[in-house]
Amino acid sequence: MDEPKILIGLDFSVASKEVLEILIDDAADPALFQEIARTNTNRPDILKLLYDHPDTPEEVRHYISGVLHVPARLATETARKEKPREARTQNILLRIQSLGVGERIQLALKGGRDIRSILIKDTNKEVMLSVLDNQKITDTEIELIARSRSVPDEALRRIAKNREWLKNYAIVHALVTNPKTPAGISVSMVSDLRLKDLVILEKNKNVPDVIRSAAKRLLSVRKPK
Repeated sequence: MDEPKILIGLDFSVASKEVLEILIDDAADPALFQEIARTNTNRPDILKLLYDHPDTPEEVRHYISGVLHVPARLATETARKEKPREARTQNILLRIQSLGVGERIQLALKGGRDIRSILIKDTNKEVMLSVLDNQKITDTEIELIARSRSVPDEALRRIAKNREWLKNYAIVHALVTNPKTPAGISVSMVSDLRLKDLVILEKNKNVPDVIRSAAKRLLSVRKPK
């Protein structure tokens, strides 16, 4: 059921100028500039936005100069007149807040770390969960989400269903020790914890009793006699 949402998020040719501006200002991946340029050859305003942006890779500027029929050297000259990156990203939160839910979902699916850190706290659950579908999200970010007591249960359930993420011990530990994680999920992961973490878990009064009991049973088996 998530497929249509993901397709919308990946289609730069129909994304609003506001969404593309935020993505470009936040971009750390040169491939993003190229993808936006090649999917917007019929939108001169978007190409001009890229053309003038100081972070646009030179090869992308050269490509755009051919489409717009302008000298490529002017792109670099224009770029030098732009404001520093810090000034452009300073108000990114305010710009995101002015967008609709659909546009925030697009950003959640394709945005960089700064955008993801903002939208993972979005009050709209669909927007927040879309961050987990972002292909660039890192294990470190997933661990932070798994430790959070403010994220919706659905986010923790989705993390727990991802086998790749569960290969990371820190993420498993975060899920088990997060009292927000449904007990039916975390109890099945207790056996994956290391001995020293089981000792701490047994005494952790923040987690449900069933989790502490499971830790206690495992300790009785694993502890040296």
